[in-house]
Amino acid sequence: MIVSCGSTATDKEPLMAVKARSKRSLVTPESLNDLVFVSDPQVSPDGSRVLFTHKVIGERNTYETSLWMVSTRRGTPRPFTHGPRDSRGRWSADGGRIAFVSARDKQIPQLHVIDADGGEARQLTRLPQGSIGSYQWAPDGRHIAFTFREREPDWTKEAVEHRKEHGLTPPPRVLHNTMYRLDGDGYFNAERYKLYLVDTATGEHRLLYDRDTIGWMSFDWSPNSKQLAVTSVRNRRGVLASWDSQLLTIDAVDGSIHHLDGVPKGPKTSVKWSPDGRRIAWAGREGKDGSYSTENLELWTCTASGRNARSLTAGTDWCLMACALSDSADVSFEPNIQWSSDSKRILAGIGWHGQSHVASIPCSGGTPRMLTEGRTVITPGNCSSDGRVMAMMIDDPTAPPEIHVGRVGATAIRTRRITNFNDEWVASHHVRKPSVRWVRSTDGTRVQTWVMTPVNHRAGRRHPAVLEIHGGPHAQYGECFFHEFQVLASAGYLVVYSNPRGSKGYGRDHTAAIRGSWGGKDWEDINSVKEFMQNHPSINPDRMGVMGGSYGGYMTLWVIGHTTDFAGAITDRCVSNLVSMGGNSDFVYKPDTYWPGAFWDCPDQLWHSSPIRTMGRVKTPTMIIHSEGDLRCNVEQGEQVFAALQIRGIPSVFVRYPRETSHGMSRNGPPDMRLHRLHQILDWWKSHLGPRRRKRR
Repeated sequence: MIVSCGSTATDKEPLMAVKARSKRSLVTPESLNDLVFVSDPQVSPDGSRVLFTHKVIGERNTYETSLWMVSTRRGTPRPFTHGPRDSRGRWSADGGRIAFVSARDKQIPQLHVIDADGGEARQLTRLPQGSIGSYQWAPDGRHIAFTFREREPDWTKEAVEHRKEHGLTPPPRVLHNTMYRLDGDGYFNAERYKLYLVDTATGEHRLLYDRDTIGWMSFDWSPNSKQLAVTSVRNRRGVLASWDSQLLTIDAVDGSIHHLDGVPKGPKTSVKWSPDGRRIAWAGREGKDGSYSTENLELWTCTASGRNARSLTAGTDWCLMACALSDSADVSFEPNIQWSSDSKRILAGIGWHGQSHVASIPCSGGTPRMLTEGRTVITPGNCSSDGRVMAMMIDDPTAPPEIHVGRVGATAIRTRRITNFNDEWVASHHVRKPSVRWVRSTDGTRVQTWVMTPVNHRAGRRHPAVLEIHGGPHAQYGECFFHEFQVLASAGYLVVYSNPRGSKGYGRDHTAAIRGSWGGKDWEDINSVKEFMQNHPSINPDRMGVMGGSYGGYMTLWVIGHTTDFAGAITDRCVSNLVSMGGNSDFVYKPDTYWPGAFWDCPDQLWHSSPIRTMGRVKTPTMIIHSEGDLRCNVEQGEQVFAALQIRGIPSVFVRYPRETSHGMSRNGPPDMRLHRLHQILDWWKSHLGPRRRKRR
């Protein structure tokens, strides 16, 4: 793909454009309150309408979600349900009904069904307290398959209230498996998602499958509604053997299980049965290596009986995970796979060079090809029953996602936008579009880099600059809208962000270059981007800051432990000590997989790659941001950094958020905490990148 590299600033802007621009407002933290967030587009089977989730920040510091509907031809989007906690709408195969998940009147989330032309929704399930995972209509419309994880009896709302009334402390957790919590999901102890069927006429549900030891099943109905294809980890070691994923078919009537033993060992997800019933597709790879993140997820197919398994994308360097990060869109690392109606090809989302596009992959073994192009991020939804219409979200750096439809052809998808929720917001604010540069690293590796100039930019003026480093590390920055970046640009900072080695979107070798050795090739690339900034004509090299979250927080600490070229730093939800993190993250480190050795008796590489080891060198004023409810990078990671800097007398501040916030707070945390965080960031940069501030040598 060709990526344009032109700057958006011009010295010959028309007078009318300058006047119009001067009437716009700066993007502030509070500007977040006026944005509309759309997600999960689902086109009707006949291709005439798109159902999607509409989310806004409500008056009582909550997110309000409802389902909206819009015509694929022309028309105004309209609310389909009242909300405020409705989501995940799905069409029945005949297009006559819509199922959705709703927590009406603050009750337990349940499946509901409503006529596709509107009316009163009917509650379908009567589930106990717990969490509904994914679900899917049977093609004949008689059943819905869904996953559900029940809450443990000691932790139901009634049990908790009973203990409080009697002055009892919360019960202890007696654990027998490392998979007992997930960031953003909380503690679930021994409970796992199980697969159920619910009768859409009577609402009666029954258990179909409960042998998955992790609870990350994917499933899909056979075209005749008699079976389900399921990917499942049945190994008793659970997440410690996540590579041991099996492909099964389960009879929807008697629950009998058929193991498709002809498919290779390796992780599997996103299973899809072909419309003709003859083949099954999934995203995965071959091998016992549990390092899901560094290897390319390939597109596989086999016959419905498990024979003739093969990868259709082995000849490419694509990965079926887009991994494009944003703070204004629902980011999913789950591959999206859609069969064509004739079962001859599969459409899949592909992340490449900071973009996300839709590819067509022939089932005959021909050459895959991209069907979309441009500086944008496309998140596919589903396709109409004839395969000619695809629902999707599209966003770019200047606007949050909007709903689009794509007309699917043999060689291209023609897209058209059908919502415009944020047009007025964009038109009334100083929104900046970044330019793209390719920075040459020390060994010649090209590092894709974005440069966003501030609103007060003029040719010849040098600005304070902030280098943003993404998390993952196996994800990617790209052509997405970031409210945070726009806030910084409106505050007068030039923003630089890049995809160093370790990032997705540049092939397997680029991603795997840092496996088991953080602070090596990735630091070389980040350091080269730093030198690019120092030589940039619009950047004041004495007023540069560095910041990042998660792995980006890790790399921020690594940077200030190896250079004093930044005047300030912000490390957010960081990793500082890989040895201690090995056993206190929701995903514990397994010996000799991603990292060599074990964190308890052979931690040499983990310690060598830990930024806490170099805190004795740090001279850079640093803000530490962390959430007490972070189950991915435990708050003790930030505590260690703060303690070290305070003991050494380095200017530092610890912004510690309550247990109600998690690792993803900057993207989906409580609105008031998101705004507070942004104001803390602005205050820190004002103090340390201001006109009288200089970097410390």
